[in-house]
Amino acid sequence: MHSIAESHFPLNSQTLLVHGGRDPGRFAGMVNTPVHRGSTILSNTMDEWESRKLPDNPMASYGRFGTPTTRSFETLICNLEGGHRSMAFPSGLSACTHALLAFLKQGDHVLVTDSVYGPTRSFVTKFLGRMGITATFFDPAASANIREFIQPNTRVVFLESPGSWTFEMQDIPAIAEQAHRAGAVVIMDNTWATPLFFRPLDYGVDVSIHAATKYIIGHSDALLGVATANAEAWPMLAAGGHDFGQTAGADDLYLALRGLRTMHVRMSQHWQSGVRLAESLLEQPLVERVLHPALPQDPGHALWRRDFKGASGLFGVVLRTGDRHVITEIVDRLQLFGIGLSWGGFESLVLPSEPEIARSVRPCPWNGRMLRIHTGLENVDDLISDMRQAMYRAAQI
Repeated sequence: MHSIAESHFPLNSQTLLVHGGRDPGRFAGMVNTPVHRGSTILSNTMDEWESRKLPDNPMASYGRFGTPTTRSFETLICNLEGGHRSMAFPSGLSACTHALLAFLKQGDHVLVTDSVYGPTRSFVTKFLGRMGITATFFDPAASANIREFIQPNTRVVFLESPGSWTFEMQDIPAIAEQAHRAGAVVIMDNTWATPLFFRPLDYGVDVSIHAATKYIIGHSDALLGVATANAEAWPMLAAGGHDFGQTAGADDLYLALRGLRTMHVRMSQHWQSGVRLAESLLEQPLVERVLHPALPQDPGHALWRRDFKGASGLFGVVLRTGDRHVITEIVDRLQLFGIGLSWGGFESLVLPSEPEIARSVRPCPWNGRMLRIHTGLENVDDLISDMRQAMYRAAQI
């Protein structure tokens, strides 16, 4: 069996997921790259030891800098993203924070979308401020108008489209163009779409980040992050990751590789079931609006349709009420939706939220509470029925 690197024709992402990042010939015919656990990596001779040194990392021959399991995962992600190189991190938040730290220093300024993932917002406001790095949060709908917020010392523009709480879409190419004119690096959290439905580097982004914990692993049983850079941004990203000692565990990497093999099939169902569930909720009297960019009535639908190839199973529902008793009745009556953080696994989840407390630029344009819903791989008719019965019971209060 030949490596896909020897392929004489371009491969679809569906095929890359099956064949990428593995080489049975190197590992006694094993279909999957084995788990490599280790710290010390021995050399047989001084010449071999010297040959492993890299110009920017003379200690590269050490477990912290990766194993064959690490390389298999990073190679596959990089091919899916269309990037130069990828680097694994122990969590999605770690990938976000260390990508920022790789490009920022004291006295710099960073622009961040106001719809950013909550823990990333917390890192920007609490930690970067202590380092003497200032931040400005901007309206996700700013598009090319982001130039109004760019300062002479702006070094990074951080995006997330759609936001994983309020689901606004961003005009990535327009924002990237303005950022690059100012000499800033563009970093994007692309966890919602995965590389199957959006490839940020094709639209002007310099570093694409995924919380591999979610759709990449897909089974809610491991934590992992990954960042992929273009050729220009890679040296800074790599140096930053290495200097902070970031290392992903071999077992988590193996679980991510396992999850990737079925991601195309899983994402197809997440997408189709998520849209059907979202559409059914539009009919519920307790629902004020559904936040899902794949729905034609969503404000971000035109951007989603222009740039994205699909959607994940994560979306939001704004209720007409903020009554805690009603919300509790909905959540507690659900039989197929777990109550929990994260998303991207095979199971459906629901989580009440107050997104307005995480916004600093423009308040959310609704008064009711929100439910964030992740559509899992259960039969979608069962999910719709479950949501209907819970909504019906709550409406009687």
